[in-house]
Amino acid sequence: MDLSRRGFLQAAALTAAASGLTVACGNGSGSAGSKNGKNLTLWYWGGALSDKVVAEAKTHFGKEVKLTVASIGGDFKSKLVTTLSAGTSVPDITGIKGEDMASFLPNANRFLDLNDLGFKEISSKYLDWKTKLARTEDGKQIGFPIDIGPTALFYRADQFDKAGLPTDPDKVAAEAGTWEDYFALGVELRKKLPGTYLINNISSVFDMAVGQGTERFIDRDNRFIGDQDHIRKAWTTAVRPYTLGLDAKINDNSWNAAIGKNLTTELGAAWHALDIEQAAPNTKGKWRVCAMPGGPANQGGSYLALPKQCRNPEEAFKIISWILSPENDARGFADAAIFPAAPAAYSMPAMTGGDPFFGGQKVIEVFGPAAKAIPASYEAPADAAVMAPYKTALTSIEAKGVKPDDAWQDAVSQAKQIARRQGVK
Repeated sequence: MDLSRRGFLQAAALTAAASGLTVACGNGSGSAGSKNGKNLTLWYWGGALSDKVVAEAKTHFGKEVKLTVASIGGDFKSKLVTTLSAGTSVPDITGIKGEDMASFLPNANRFLDLNDLGFKEISSKYLDWKTKLARTEDGKQIGFPIDIGPTALFYRADQFDKAGLPTDPDKVAAEAGTWEDYFALGVELRKKLPGTYLINNISSVFDMAVGQGTERFIDRDNRFIGDQDHIRKAWTTAVRPYTLGLDAKINDNSWNAAIGKNLTTELGAAWHALDIEQAAPNTKGKWRVCAMPGGPANQGGSYLALPKQCRNPEEAFKIISWILSPENDARGFADAAIFPAAPAAYSMPAMTGGDPFFGGQKVIEVFGPAAKAIPASYEAPADAAVMAPYKTALTSIEAKGVKPDDAWQDAVSQAKQIARRQGVK
């Protein structure tokens, strides 16, 4: 992702320390080598779960099991893969990042099928498109949804007002219903407010545009489709604000300095609200949220899984079912902007209040419908690797002035090479 949960991760680390959670390194106690079903370990990374809810889980299930929590820093996926391969110190419960789930599915035999433990009976509580992304072709469910990242358009209502444009979320959504409408709005803002920009960089637009479709870079028959019309359309959409002079051409390192100054809008997931708030606290009350141009996409969101070495699968499943119940999901949003994968949470008080940073707007009225409307798409194990050259090529347009058509040809060529190395047809 272009924009990380930089502020959120820092806050999560502080919350973990304050709540007295056990913080361990990657080689902490695990399941392999012990059959003691009274001791269970949980691995996750800062910000993946509500630390308050996890701390309560330790007490709630304390009579049945001792739950040891390990907050894993650094490259979580790499540490998990290494541990699973070694077969020692394997956690009983582990998080899996949404962007990594596709790469774990071919090795589903390393995890328990949650359907055998009761997930099938409660799966209707969670968004179907999210659940399917952690399901193998033969129906094995290896991931229990933690959260999702429904996207929307964040905008500076004060700057819109200064430019004589609508500021009400419904009216802005109508004005920016399509990508071209959105870019036209950006041209108007640029005229009225010289020195401001509509987007941070064109890679972020590409991410969103690809996510709005039902196909990505590899199809279900393991064939490369990254040169087809749907990807070319996303590419053309991403390049458009660059050609119109609406692109700030900033990266993650320079985003903090720009967000409170010359960026009039942001495309981002629900969790991105906390990034904006922590990076630009002096803009409190000036931001609003509305539906994203062209429809919603998903950005981020993770899972909990049970490795096959889990010492007490039944009790572990009870724990993750409790942590990720709709009621506790709603608390996770209130605690740390973790947007629930359980729609029932959207109508709960923890999620329906007005947000002071967004002028008292009830942002769930935007993100809730977006979450339910995200299109289901197939994500192949090699998808992330194959997508990378496109984003590199888009950056070359901004940083080196490479012609968009030349950059496209280079991106497709590089993507095909990577696809072949990954065993894609």
